[in-house]
Amino acid sequence: MEFCPQCKSMMMPSGGMMKCRKCGFEKEKTKKIIEKKEFKEREITVLEGDEAAGLPTIKVKCEECGNKTAYWWLRQLRSADESETRFFRCTKCGRTWREYD
Repeated sequence: MEFCPQCKSMMMPSGGMMKCRKCGFEKEKTKKIIEKKEFKEREITVLEGDEAAGLPTIKVKCEECGNKTAYWWLRQLRSADESETRFFRCTKCGRTWREYD
């Protein structure tokens, strides 16, 4: 989008020129160079061993085994304007559940 240097109105393409709709000022079109970016495939690192290693823990009761500690994490499941969903996994029995609002 270009604006007229004289009256600050928006300029519109007209033939090979840009022309101001308000005052009639004309100038040559400028070529916009759009940078082409190439995206590389992302590498995924899989950690072997304890799948919950590095996850934070919280004191919450597991309804299945009664254990009072669980790992937790957040995931965006719905659209970006809605809140994230919190998941829990019992440190003892491995049961996974989510927190509902």
